[in-house]
Amino acid sequence: MLLSWALTLLQATPILTARLDTLRARVRSSRQDILTERDTFLESYSPISQTRGPQRETHSSAVVITSSSATAVPSSVPQLATASTVATTLQTSDSPGTATLQPLSSSALSTAAVTSGLETNVSTTSTMAPSNIFSAPISSGAPPSIFKVQKDHPVPRKGIRGPAPISTNKFYANFFLKNQTTPAYVHPYTLTWARGQGSSSSWGMAISHTEADQLVYGDKSPDTNAARYFLNPVGIHSLALSATEFGQQTALTTDNLSSQSVNVNLHLNASTNPGITFPLVQGMGFVTAVYKGVTPLIETGVFFKTVTKSMKGPKQGMTKYTFYLEDGKEWHVYAYSAKGDTFDLTVVNNKMAQAAKPFDGIVQIAKDPGNGAETVIDAASGTYPIGVTLSGSVAGTQGTYTFTFQKGGFANVKPLMYALPHHVDSFDSATNQSISVAKLRTTTKGMATGVVADSWTMVEPQMPTTLGFTPWDRVYGEKKTLKDMQISTIMPVAVNESTQDVDMQSNQNSMYFSGKALAKFALISLAAKELLKNNSMAEDGRKKLEVAFSRFAQNRQQFPLYYDAAWGGLVSSATYITGNDGEDFGNTYYNDHHFHYGYFIHAAAIIGHLNPTWLKTQSNVDFVNSLVRDIANPSPSDKYFPVSRNFDWYHGHSWAHGLYETADGKDQESSSEDAMHAYAIKMWGKTIGDANMEARGNLMLAIIARSLSSYYLYQDTNEVQPQKFVGNRVAGILFENKCDHTTYFGTNIEYIQGIHMIPLIPSTVLTRPDKFVKEEWATYFNNGRVDNVAGGWRGILYGNLATIDPKTAWSFFTQKNFDPSWLDGGASRTWYLAYCAGEFSLVCFPRREEF
Repeated sequence: MLLSWALTLLQATPILTARLDTLRARVRSSRQDILTERDTFLESYSPISQTRGPQRETHSSAVVITSSSATAVPSSVPQLATASTVATTLQTSDSPGTATLQPLSSSALSTAAVTSGLETNVSTTSTMAPSNIFSAPISSGAPPSIFKVQKDHPVPRKGIRGPAPISTNKFYANFFLKNQTTPAYVHPYTLTWARGQGSSSSWGMAISHTEADQLVYGDKSPDTNAARYFLNPVGIHSLALSATEFGQQTALTTDNLSSQSVNVNLHLNASTNPGITFPLVQGMGFVTAVYKGVTPLIETGVFFKTVTKSMKGPKQGMTKYTFYLEDGKEWHVYAYSAKGDTFDLTVVNNKMAQAAKPFDGIVQIAKDPGNGAETVIDAASGTYPIGVTLSGSVAGTQGTYTFTFQKGGFANVKPLMYALPHHVDSFDSATNQSISVAKLRTTTKGMATGVVADSWTMVEPQMPTTLGFTPWDRVYGEKKTLKDMQISTIMPVAVNESTQDVDMQSNQNSMYFSGKALAKFALISLAAKELLKNNSMAEDGRKKLEVAFSRFAQNRQQFPLYYDAAWGGLVSSATYITGNDGEDFGNTYYNDHHFHYGYFIHAAAIIGHLNPTWLKTQSNVDFVNSLVRDIANPSPSDKYFPVSRNFDWYHGHSWAHGLYETADGKDQESSSEDAMHAYAIKMWGKTIGDANMEARGNLMLAIIARSLSSYYLYQDTNEVQPQKFVGNRVAGILFENKCDHTTYFGTNIEYIQGIHMIPLIPSTVLTRPDKFVKEEWATYFNNGRVDNVAGGWRGILYGNLATIDPKTAWSFFTQKNFDPSWLDGGASRTWYLAYCAGEFSLVCFPRREEF
């Protein structure tokens, strides 16, 4: 325990770097250098002096004890795998009735590709959603020729085996960035290639899992008494799976990189075949190593206390050890060889246990959370996930999505997988019956629940199918009719704002700010048409908007988009031209694509809605569809873009962080812009008649609404995140390994809370519940405190207030001395007033009488 706390205290202060709003990614990049320095320090730290032997003073050698039986022995031998989805070769040994497993080769693992549907229909539009909304690609053709093909990228594809497209924003990215030694957060386990460093000094894969009592908290905010951050210590190597043959020449490669899984391979050197392959899948209950003729070595940075071997394993031919560590934690190790290789460990010292000879087979490690979970773990041993097939369907307002786990190992053994809280809350009845007693804490998503099943099905019963372009309510639908008094008040504002130059405001060197400007004017034209009933104003604004949009649809903006053939995606040419990796928030490095392109998709959906003839120009549709493909390609049949670059179907929200190494994993700052991109996809799908796309947008919005309430936006009743932190009301920046109540561009409270409010759109009321908005407002902005906020953030805050108190928000936006500086560059007073007017009618229904 002392060692664990020593490592914890090393990270008592997070590395926070403020950044200018227009240089967000540049500062992010330099911030990662600082984080890497911290990580390097941790990895080089060892509690054992290099001048002494490996045994600590006052600590005895680990003891090996042999027990008489395992906790769970099945009555029959596991059946051979015969299903085509099981990517392993099983054969019958010379001994009748004995199942044998042929360890997976790297190539065999690679061929077991994770798919989101195998159908070949490539139609881009449809009138009704098929049974699997992920089956057909948006397009399977090359991106339009307006995008210059760039064959190289500033970030090398380090150790990647296989062609593009490659997912850039997934949990495993640290394995192919820089020195490949920063952690990957698989949940609930954290994996790090130790590379001869850190507390274990291993050349293998280090495994850790942190408990709630190991969390490090920041100082308390004087306003809320909530901790400013919480983080999980890195650098704790509870156990490491390695081989005696590994050393200075050991190399790491990756293959079969999919949306929820990857193979990580360790080689004796760069020219040899893999010695160990680690199939990593989000939520996996075991860390599985497929050994291929190297000698297993199990190491630790926490020290063995005792090591026990079960004389009879949980399955025929399987060996089981239990490692009790000095921090009081218990880990189980299982081994099985298809060739009948024995797995006998010798405890060399309290940091190392070594097998007697090379091994062909699987070695699995699982942490025992107690509460009788060992029986569950024993029963699930011998099988492991190698990938996930995502499928989904919709029926009315109900949407379902299913994870089907591709397996290696014993075919008739169901895998143990850990589900996050939002999964468990939405399980169908069959999946719910597969919940086990095993529970392990995750780094930033609360307690994970062990589920023993070949698939999970989650149900979203209330998808926002009636959500449209105008102010909306879940119960009463859209609001398209305003009172005459409201129209007469808004009209002069709209006339004034419609004279602004959309072409100039959108002609910027940033896809982010250009997209925001286009979406701003699109909403003005929409309000004029749908709410103010002023067709001439709407037509005039729409025509100007189309001209401004055409610059981008023809890819003639200041920094045109390139098609990056190295990774597979549409990126800004800014970094190629300027050499600055932070241009446009790191768009060239795949940062924030769903934010940037989401605004364009939203604007295009409104243009097409107002003027359906615009859609008859195929180049317009192709341009927008290309943006959707980049951020939300549904199918591996599209060979030009990775599946679901941004949205993480396991986590229930997106990751904004692209090709930058970071010790705390992927992150996302603006949860509301994440919701915006899903809304934009839904509305674009609706506009072009793509029922699949519209259904996926509806499903994503429902999932985001559920997950944000657990992980990002905290009501008093939140029991997922640490109670010391929920008083902040929002996560700030949510990383895979920490939550930091701050922003990348400043620490003002209006920045931290407000970045989770923009943009104000009809789906805002879905993803930011009334009760949350009310509690957040009372915490930070009521009693006149909002009026101390300067600049565009004041307008953002009042726009947010309109969801629960549109009358007060209306009064703010209609005041005679209204200062235009209170408007964000991507917002208009016209839309704020139209939204307030629409919400005012909706709020008056009995559902909201409490407000």
